[in-house]
Amino acid sequence: MLPNSEHVEACFADGLGAANKKDRLFIDCSTIDPFRSGALAKQLADKGMGRFVDAPVSGGVKGASGGTLSFMVGMPSKETDPRVEQVLSKMGASIHYCGKAGAGLSAKLVNNYLLGLNNIATAEAMNMGLKLGLKPSVLGQVINSSTGKCWPSEKNNPVAGIVPGAPAENDFEGGFGIQLMLKDLGLALAAAEGAGVHLGAKDYALDIYQKVATQYPNKDFGVLFKHYEAMSK
Repeated sequence: MLPNSEHVEACFADGLGAANKKDRLFIDCSTIDPFRSGALAKQLADKGMGRFVDAPVSGGVKGASGGTLSFMVGMPSKETDPRVEQVLSKMGASIHYCGKAGAGLSAKLVNNYLLGLNNIATAEAMNMGLKLGLKPSVLGQVINSSTGKCWPSEKNNPVAGIVPGAPAENDFEGGFGIQLMLKDLGLALAAAEGAGVHLGAKDYALDIYQKVATQYPNKDFGVLFKHYEAMSK
């Protein structure tokens, strides 16, 4: 798992992908550009350098420590190469086969675009509820037993006292870093543009994450709540 497309490509440019090794398997859990990942998979296959599979992951720090991660795999099915599931099943509880090379990354970016928007909405809604005089515990119970429930509200609520062990309990230390959310958002927007997809919320989402990442670097992405809280004072 590496930070960017350039880092993954450099591994093979430096000789990792020697020829005449068709049976080798490379599983890449990085969140990178799906088009570049797919091109790398084709390049390695064409040169007989092995099978390269994109398998980005979701589930956060808790999922990693608990072995309950979800993998999105750029293969049509587990029968394409059973070795992939043998490896990933040791780390995660869910393995989704999404299609051709790069499809796992496409699925991950779609998911994280939605996650980013849900996180914005959760921060705004929690701040609104508190300003209207609702108790945090009551508001959390209402949302998480009603139609507004989402991962940021239920598992990573940005208000302390609602989700035990959430980053909000520790001044937003740990968790899913806001810089990583910003990176994934940028990748998602680039992929959407490449596919000719209109995203109506993209400009606001990108702007708010850029601002808050500058204000609160190295914090969990739930720190957006602090931004909205400060704006309402």
